[in-house]
Amino acid sequence: MPAAAMKQQLREQLKRQLKAERQLVVAGFAEDGKPEKLLRRLRQSVDAVLASAWHEAGLPADTALVGVGGYGRGELFPYSDVDLLILLAHAPDAAAQERLEGLVQLLWDLGLEIGHSIRTVDECMSESRADITVQTSLLEARLVCGDASLFAEMQRRYQDALDPQAFFHAKTAEMRQRHAKYEDTAFSLEPNCKESPGGLRDLQVILWVAKAAGLASSWRTLATGGLITQTEARQLMEKERAFKDIRVRLHLHAGRREDRLVFDVQTAIAESVGLQATGSGAHMRRASEYLMQRYYWAAKTVTQLNTILLQNIESRLFDQGGEAVAINPRFNEVNGLIDIAADDTFVHNPSAMLEIFLLMTEHPELKGMTARATRALWHERFKIDTAFRQNPANRALFLRILQAPVGIIHALRRMNDLSVLGRYLPNFRRIVGQMQHDLFHVYTVDQHILMVVRNMRRFTMPEHAHEYPFCSQLMANFAQPWLLYVGALFHDIAKGRGGDHSKLGTVDAAQFCQEHGIDAEDSELVVFLVENHLAMSHVAQKQDLSDPDVIAAFAKSVRDERHLTALYLLTVADIRGTSPKVWNAWKGKLLEDLYRITLRVLGGEPHSADRELKNRQQEALATLRLYGLPPDAHEALWRQLDVAYFLRHDASDIVWQTRSLYDRLNSGKPVVKCRLAPIGEGLQVAVYTADRPDLFARICSYFDRKNFSILDAKIHTTRHGYALDTFLVTEQSFAKSYRDIISLIEHELGELLQSQAPLPPPGKGRLSRLSRTFPIQPTVDLRPDERGQYYLLSVAANDRTGLLYAIANVLTKYRINLHTAKIMTLGERVEDVFLVDGATLNNARNQILLETDLLDALKV
Repeated sequence: MPAAAMKQQLREQLKRQLKAERQLVVAGFAEDGKPEKLLRRLRQSVDAVLASAWHEAGLPADTALVGVGGYGRGELFPYSDVDLLILLAHAPDAAAQERLEGLVQLLWDLGLEIGHSIRTVDECMSESRADITVQTSLLEARLVCGDASLFAEMQRRYQDALDPQAFFHAKTAEMRQRHAKYEDTAFSLEPNCKESPGGLRDLQVILWVAKAAGLASSWRTLATGGLITQTEARQLMEKERAFKDIRVRLHLHAGRREDRLVFDVQTAIAESVGLQATGSGAHMRRASEYLMQRYYWAAKTVTQLNTILLQNIESRLFDQGGEAVAINPRFNEVNGLIDIAADDTFVHNPSAMLEIFLLMTEHPELKGMTARATRALWHERFKIDTAFRQNPANRALFLRILQAPVGIIHALRRMNDLSVLGRYLPNFRRIVGQMQHDLFHVYTVDQHILMVVRNMRRFTMPEHAHEYPFCSQLMANFAQPWLLYVGALFHDIAKGRGGDHSKLGTVDAAQFCQEHGIDAEDSELVVFLVENHLAMSHVAQKQDLSDPDVIAAFAKSVRDERHLTALYLLTVADIRGTSPKVWNAWKGKLLEDLYRITLRVLGGEPHSADRELKNRQQEALATLRLYGLPPDAHEALWRQLDVAYFLRHDASDIVWQTRSLYDRLNSGKPVVKCRLAPIGEGLQVAVYTADRPDLFARICSYFDRKNFSILDAKIHTTRHGYALDTFLVTEQSFAKSYRDIISLIEHELGELLQSQAPLPPPGKGRLSRLSRTFPIQPTVDLRPDERGQYYLLSVAANDRTGLLYAIANVLTKYRINLHTAKIMTLGERVEDVFLVDGATLNNARNQILLETDLLDALKV
C-alpha cells in the first residue's frame, strides 16, 4: 500500500478511535454522573491517540510531547482545548520543521482542538520569565510521550528559576483583576463556573501557589502539611467536584466549550442532575432556582476557604513579622488584622463570634481578619444555635453592630460570607443565594438586601451626599437611622416562601424587634416599613399625583412625617438596590414629588386643587415675566386649558410650553418642541396639534421607529379640540449629539403629524434573551376609577421594541381617548397604566373585545 494511503488509513483509524472512545465516556457519565472519571478517561483517550500520532510523525529522538495547562493537570473537559508543548533540544532543521507541521496538521485533522507551542528548553525559560500564564501552564506540565530526559531537564531548570514569592504576588494580583471583571461577586445571576469568584479558577489558584512554594500538590497534601484541616480539604474536594460536574454538563448541553451558567441553560442543567420544580403559580420554585442556590452556597464556601488558604500560604512564604497588640482579652491586632488571642477563643466564648464584627466597626483601621481568626470562626459558626440566639448578651451585640457609626455594611457582608448572619437570623439563611426571576432584580435576595442596607448607609455619609442630596438631608434629621437598617434587613426576607412576602416578612420583623427589646413605637415603624415597602413606589409610578384623593389616601396610610420619611428613604434605597438599569431620575422625581405633597398634607395643608392651581399659575407667570414676553402672552393658550393641565405639569413645564406656543397658536400646523429633560437624562417633547383619533399612535410610531424609549406621557386635550401632549423619551446616543437629535425630532415628527398616510402595522419586536427565558404572562386590567368618570387601564408584559405603539394602535382602533400614560419599565418587564375614556367603554362586550385585542398585541 502506498505511504500516502497508509497515512490516510491511520488518520481515519485514529479519528474513529477518538470518536468511539468519546461516545463511551459520555455514555458512562450519563449513567454514573462521575465527572472526575469522565475527565480522566477523556484525557487517557487523547493520550493514546497522541502517542500514535507522535510515533507516526517520526520526529527526532530528542524531542518530547508535553501536556500543559488543564490537559497537563491530567483532566480534559468535553470541549476544552488540548494544550500541548512540543519540546525541542535545539532549533529544528528543515526536515524536522516539515515533520512538526505534519504532526500539527494531523492533530487538527483528527478533530482535536489543540493549543500548541513549539519551543526549546531555553525558549520555555525565556517565555516563562516574561509571561505568568506560560509560567503557570509549565507548572502543571506532564510528559505524554517522547524524550523523558529532555522533559526532566526542562522541569529542573523551571524549578530552579521559579520564584515562589513573585509567583504568589502575580497569581493573587491576576485573581483580583479577574474578580473585578466579574464585579467581585460570586452571586452573579449568570456566573461563569470557571472564572467567576468562588469558581474553579479560585480553587486552581490555591493549588498553583502551593505547588510553586513546594508546600503541597493536592488538597490531601495541603491537609497533611497543616495548611488546611481535613474537614476543609473534604469541603474543597466536594465543591471542586460540584463545579466540574456543572462544567461538564454545560459542555455537553451546548455541544461546545461553554462555562457560563446563563439563564437559557440553567433549567436544563438542573433537570440533568435530577432537580425538579416544586409548587405552582406564585408558589412555584423552579428547578433552576434550586440549582443556583446550591451553586452560590458552594461558591461562597470556596471564596471563604480561598481567603483562608491564601493567607496561610502567604504567611509561610513571607516573614510578616509584627507583634500582637491586645485589643481586649479575646482579640489582638496583628499587622492591621484582627486575630483571636487563643485558638479556642470561640469555643469557650461563642459570643465572641459577634463581638469580632463589632470590634471591626469600632476599629476601622483593621483591614480584616487573620487566617487563624477566620478559620476558627468558620469552624465554630455551628455554635450559633437557638440558645445562642436567645442569649440577651448576643442580642445586644447584634444591635450594637447595627447601631455602629461606621463599618456596618462591611460587618454585615463579612457576617454573610462566613454564614454568621444566616445562622443568627435563620430566615435570612433561607434566602442566601436565592434567585429572583422578576426580570429586574439582578442580585440574589441576600445580596439585594445587603445592597439596600448599603444604599441606606450612603445616605448618612457626607462623601455620598452629592449622589442623592435630598435623601442625605432627610437622613441627617432622622433619629435612630438604625431602625431603617432593620427594616431593610427584613423587607424581602420572606421571598420564596409563597404568598405575599411583604405580609409574611412582618411576622419575622415583629419577632426580631420583640426579642431584641426594641420598644413598641420603634417596632411598629419597622413592621410598617416591611409591610409597605412597595406602596410608595406603586403610588408614585402608577397613580395620578394630581388627584387629591390619591394623596389623601396615601397620607392616611403613612400617618405621620416619621413614617413617610422612613418609607421614602427605604423606597429609594430599594429601587436602587434592584439593578443599575431600574433607577432613573424621572422615578426619583415622582417619588420626591409624592413625598413633598404628602408632607404638606400631613402638616395640615389640604391638597386643594384650587390652591395648587393658583400656586402653579402664579409661579409660571413670575417666571414668564423674566423672559420679556408681553404681559398677556399666556392668555390665548391658558384660556384653552383646564385645571387638570395645570395640576399635571410643573410650573417650569407650563412656562416652556407657553413660551413655545404663544406666537404659534394660530399657525394651523402642528408644533413640535423638544429640549433636554429638566430632570435626569433624555429629552422632553411637546406636541401641539389638532386632535385626531390616531394621534397618540402616530406619535408612538415615530418614537418606535427611532428606537426611543418613552418614560412618561402626559396627554391633554384643550377646550377647542387641540392636543397638547408631552413625552419624556430617552435613547443611548442623546448625550453625544442632542442638538442634532432635537432638530431632527422637531422636523420629522412635525412632518409626520401633517401626514394622512395610514399608520404602519406594529412590528413584533424581539424579546431580550432574559425575557425569552423567563416570559411574563401578559395581563390587561380595565376598571372604572373611583369617581366613575374615567377608566384605569393597566397592562403588564415583557418589554420589547414597539410595545407602546402596539398598545396605542389598539386604543386607536376602539377610539379610546387617552388622558395620561404612566410608563414603568422594571428591567425586562413593563407595567403601564393609562387613564382613558370613550364611548366604546360604555359597552361591556366592547370592553372584553378591547382586552382581548390588547392581550394579542402584548404577545410576541
